[in-house]
Amino acid sequence: MSQKTASEGKGAARRYRAWDAQSLALVAVFAALIAASAVAPGIPVGSFGVPITIQTLAIALTGLVLGGTRAAAAVGLYLVLAFAGLPIFSNGRAGLQVLAGGSAGYIVAFLVGAFVLGLLAQAIIRRFGAKRRALWFFVAAMLVSVVVIHGFGVLGMMINLKLSWQAAFVADLAYYPGDILKNIVASLAAVAVHRAFPDVLVRRVKGA
Repeated sequence: MSQKTASEGKGAARRYRAWDAQSLALVAVFAALIAASAVAPGIPVGSFGVPITIQTLAIALTGLVLGGTRAAAAVGLYLVLAFAGLPIFSNGRAGLQVLAGGSAGYIVAFLVGAFVLGLLAQAIIRRFGAKRRALWFFVAAMLVSVVVIHGFGVLGMMINLKLSWQAAFVADLAYYPGDILKNIVASLAAVAVHRAFPDVLVRRVKGA
């Protein structure tokens, strides 16, 4: 067997191990975590029907722990089940009709945000030791919150609620204090998970 063929074989094996039974189980567990986070009653904000929930905390934790691909798979599984009719959106909502409301942008951002944050988490695990990860996890989570979660959220309110950019932006500002706190909690929790289970993402990065 040539060196190139052997190398390709090892690469294929590594890609295969990235989606082993442990990875599938983690995807299912975190999808359930995201669904459970929607059970807690949301805090009503304004008159646009977009409550403050702890779902963004669960999304951030999913990305920081699982990495990009598996985090996207976990959020994707959650969304498929919710769109299929399970009442696991905030306030017990379900179905595709939620995409016609003010929350649509935030819901779409769950998938994109988890994937992007997961990729950033992989880079942080590669580059930084355990003592510096909490800070960089928080920085990454806030970056994704501002650019992806709030960006999509503002766009969704502009499209579905016919708000101007200024009005949607002002309405979205109410969610920033809660997101800062939730990102702190998610970052600290992710560091604890990686400390307790050091191969949960490191093994994933090595197999990339």
